[in-house]
Amino acid sequence: MGLKLAPSTVWAVLRKHDIEPAPRRSGPTWAEFLRAQATTMLACDFFTVDTVLLQRLYVLFFIEVGTRRVYLSGVTANPVGEWATQRARNLSLVLSKRSHAFGFLIRDRDTKFTASFDEVFFSDGTRVIKTPVRSPRANAFAERFVGSVRRECLDRLLVFGRRHLEQILAESVEHYNEHRPHRSLGQHSPQQETEPAPVSLVDPLRLRRSDRRRSGP
Repeated sequence: MGLKLAPSTVWAVLRKHDIEPAPRRSGPTWAEFLRAQATTMLACDFFTVDTVLLQRLYVLFFIEVGTRRVYLSGVTANPVGEWATQRARNLSLVLSKRSHAFGFLIRDRDTKFTASFDEVFFSDGTRVIKTPVRSPRANAFAERFVGSVRRECLDRLLVFGRRHLEQILAESVEHYNEHRPHRSLGQHSPQQETEPAPVSLVDPLRLRRSDRRRSGP
């Protein structure tokens, strides 16, 4: 008819009639897909930490969507594609000891995730799913971990360098995996295999706090 319509107009008309975009009309929503495939999914992402000396460090991590277990892959000031690929190979060796492989890996479209990075997971039978552009909620499990580690650890400490950050994150991730309760897991930790002993008749005067100390340098 010779009329030009903006894409937003078409979207508004479809939305008004409860019609989803074409790729989603006959399939499950993203939330439904995540719930159905959670036990077979990994997610990964980078986050940054600025040191006292104004150096920016990049942290790469992976998280199991089903159990919320976190794998800290490495810390670097130069996050090039080759570095990320090597970290992916290291994780692949760790995951090879599992009884079943992961079916999917969720990642964003960061240029540090190169074709060779994806190939590491393709060779293990894992399909790589890229999130839409500027859609952090599509990788919500990884984003939630970043928020947790910032609020509970990094926002309370001064970081002096890469080795210092590695020590801090190693202890934080150990606590996150082995002791920190998760509401979505029924207040259990990701690696907790048995029910905790019930606590009863606690004398508040006998409670004592102790520092967590890691062995080694």
